[in-house]
Order: sequence, then C-alpha cells, then structure tokens
Amino acid sequence: MALPTSHQIRYWGIAALVFFLAIWFLGDVLLPFIVGGAIAYFLDPVADWLERMGLSRVAATTLISLVALLLVVLMVLAVIPTLVHQLTALINAAPDIAKRLQGFLLERFPDLADSTSTIRQTLAEIGLAIQSRGAELAQGVLSSALGVISIVLFVVVVPVVAFYLLLDWDDMVARIDSMLPLDHAPTIRRLAREIDAVLAGFVRGQVSVCLVLGTYYAVALMLAGLQFGLIVGAIAGAITFIPYVGALVGGALAIGLALFQFWGDWLQIGIIAAIFAVGQFMEGNILTPRLVGKSVGLHPVWLLFALSAFGTVFGFVGMLIAVPVAASIGVLTRFGIEQYRASLLYQGKAGAPVQTASLPVPEAPKPRRSRKTARSDSSA
Repeated sequence: MALPTSHQIRYWGIAALVFFLAIWFLGDVLLPFIVGGAIAYFLDPVADWLERMGLSRVAATTLISLVALLLVVLMVLAVIPTLVHQLTALINAAPDIAKRLQGFLLERFPDLADSTSTIRQTLAEIGLAIQSRGAELAQGVLSSALGVISIVLFVVVVPVVAFYLLLDWDDMVARIDSMLPLDHAPTIRRLAREIDAVLAGFVRGQVSVCLVLGTYYAVALMLAGLQFGLIVGAIAGAITFIPYVGALVGGALAIGLALFQFWGDWLQIGIIAAIFAVGQFMEGNILTPRLVGKSVGLHPVWLLFALSAFGTVFGFVGMLIAVPVAASIGVLTRFGIEQYRASLLYQGKAGAPVQTASLPVPEAPKPRRSRKTARSDSSA
C-alpha cells in the first residue's frame, strides 16, 4: 500500500531541504565534486560512443582523460597566459580610454566644456574612479579567479573525480534506478528522462556553442587586428549561454574598442561589426538549432532568474547548479500542470464521467405473420 500523499510530500520536501542546506554549508567542499560530476555527465555520451566502437569502458575513459589532459596543458601553456595578460592590459588601459572618450565628447559637444555641467562632472568622476580602481580591480579579478579556480582544484581533485565518475557512470545510474520507490519508479524514470533530455539539449549543446563561438570570435578579432581580441572573444563566448547577454556585451565591447583603436578607419570598424553579425547568424541559424535544439524547454527569463537567484544565495556553486535545478523544476512544473489538468479540480463536473444505471434493454417484438401469408409460404 502506497504512503499517503501528505507523507510523500513531507519526505520529498525533507530531501530537497537537505540538498539545499548541503549546498549552503558545504559549497566549497562540494565544488570539485560538482565540477567533476558535470564533466563526467558531459563526456558520458563520448564514452558510450567509444564503447560502441569496440573499446571497453576503462579504455574509453582513459582515452578521454588523456585527450582532455593534453587540451588542458595546451591551454595552460598557450592560451591562459595571453588571456591574463590581455585582461590586465585592458583594465590598465581603461583610464586612458575614459579620457579619450571624454575628449571625444568635448570635441563633438562643446557645451560639455562647462565645468558646472552635470555630464562633465559625471565623466570626470568616472575617469577618477577608473584611475584609482584600475590596478586594484585587475588584482582583485585575478585573485578571485585564482581563489575560485585553484590549481589544486583543477589539476588534482577535479580530474580524479571526473575520471572515476565517468568510469562508473552506468553502474551508478543502474544502482540509483534499483533504489527507486517501486510505486513511483515508472513516473520517476519518465521525469528523469525528460530532465536528462533538457540538460543534454541545453548544457551539452550550449557548452559546445560557447566553445565554437568563443574560438571563432577570438581568432577572427585577432586576425582583424583588434588589440584585445582574444579576451573579448573569450568573454563573448563564455557568456553566450546567457540569452542575449553574450552578444550584447561582446559586441558592445568589441565595437567600442574598435572605435578607439581604428577611429576614422570605418572599414576596419565595419569588419569588427561584421564579425559579430556573422557570429550571431551562425548561432541563431546553424549552431543553436543543431547543437541545442528547439524543444529544450528553458525559457530565457526563467534561466536568467535561476542564475541570478542561485548565484546570489549560493555563490559560485549556485551558478553551477542553477541550470540543472532550473531544468528539473521546469520538468516537475510541467508534470504538475499535466496532473492538474487531468484532475477533477480542473475538469470539474464537465470532465467527470456520467454515471448511469444499467437497465436491461427490452427486445423488440417480432412481427406476427398472418394465416394467409403462412399458407402461401407452406404451399411454396
């Protein structure tokens, strides 16, 4: 006999409360395991494909780990130092950019030369703030990045966790499936398949889109001669998963830097703008439809709210779990709406089956035959 609904709600509520309390109090401890689990989840289809090609699970996991290690080493040696250098140079150049912007506005709008002008005072305050905070901001960004993404975390803990989770992924899924409540196992499996479809469509697809667009923007902007092309491309690609934000921030940053670097060379500025126009065309018409799909089910507003809320409450770990939790809540909400529409609370009397008493239906009387008709039949 199944538990009453009130007891089930209580137990599932306690499980959700324990989950969020663990994230709240043990976020820093759980961070490498969450990152390792995300990497294992992302690479599990690759391991399954290698198994179908004839490799064992151990060989497939080892091959994936060696390729990933090679890519990380190449990034550490070739890409990351350049990114750090360009980021530091961009922040240090911000005061000069602010001064040039102020001079440009004063040249085009002479009324701003009035020292009592509100806009003039605002620009002066912005320039002083950037000058005083430029080096501090650069140091703070680098120190916080090193604090969140520590060497021990990504060189030792995360690869080990990802390796073992990827190696035992299918066994863990089967073990969890065997522990499901028997009364609700089919429903939980159905919801888990829907959540996996949403995550596979969004996380795996969107990460692929970010990597492709980030690489395209960085290489194209550097070839176009933009001074901070690599860091601008990396920023635009990294935040592409946030709807509309990646294109707006990356495009505004690149075109703004191009205006200062190539002022008067409108062809070069047009090339920078065209790079982002082509990138947006590729994202909207090629990459996102093929890699993400149209039936993910995560509305942009819901995704932005989840990222903001979880990032504010749980910090960096909250931002990592925001998308999976948002996808799960979305699937559970659709399931709840489906159950509500099938219930009497929604359908009321109009949807309730009409109960009628089953009465015996009398047989129709057979037609009586006349004597004349009977004699004619017998003579025939």
